[in-house]
Amino acid sequence: MTPVVLRCGDSPVPLPLGEVMSFTLPDIPEKDDFTDLMSQLQVVSDPRLIVVGTDAAFAATLTRLMRLERLDIELAYVTENRSDATEAYRLSTGAKAARAALKGAVHVVPLIRDDAGIALVGAATVTGPIRPAGDRGNGGTEELVGEAYVDDNKLFSGTVPGIRIVPSPKLPGIKASVDRRSRWGGRRWLEGRAIQLGAPAARLVRDGVPNPRDLKRSTFYRHDQTWLLVR
Repeated sequence: MTPVVLRCGDSPVPLPLGEVMSFTLPDIPEKDDFTDLMSQLQVVSDPRLIVVGTDAAFAATLTRLMRLERLDIELAYVTENRSDATEAYRLSTGAKAARAALKGAVHVVPLIRDDAGIALVGAATVTGPIRPAGDRGNGGTEELVGEAYVDDNKLFSGTVPGIRIVPSPKLPGIKASVDRRSRWGGRRWLEGRAIQLGAPAARLVRDGVPNPRDLKRSTFYRHDQTWLLVR
């Protein structure tokens, strides 16, 4: 195993990774960035990619490995602060995460993606479209109108503030909940292999990155291959 650091943007690199081979990529790497990187990694024996950055950078890296059919490459994540991805996969942060990235064990976990072929590592949120400023207030988002199912179980039908979708390191692989608190003070999660949403207009944000346009349909589901998470 050969550790390789992918420093995304100006994210600080913890001391334990200071002497590791590294590449600098944009905050959220794109296809061309990975094309250059993978060509340089051809001479590296059994690379373990260590993403230093944000959930969006981590998701972009996993997405590219999936599309390149290189899910045999081990992937670790180092971020300075707690995030949706560290919560979903119970990962450490900072120097502790860096040490785990170098010496941690490899875990085979489900890969959650959507119908646009984008991997999810932390959380996706779905709300109604953005409300223009001056229209019934100072902007914000509309409520979500439509319906959603997790496998064959109805998550909601009608109008809700929004929904939240997260990956799970264990099967069946995906969890979803409505953004409203039950009277008992907790979220009601549904677990399954897939979640399907239909709405007149929905605003999707994946791992902190808004989709460029509103959607009428969206599906997140467990990919037919797993990935290798270091922790």
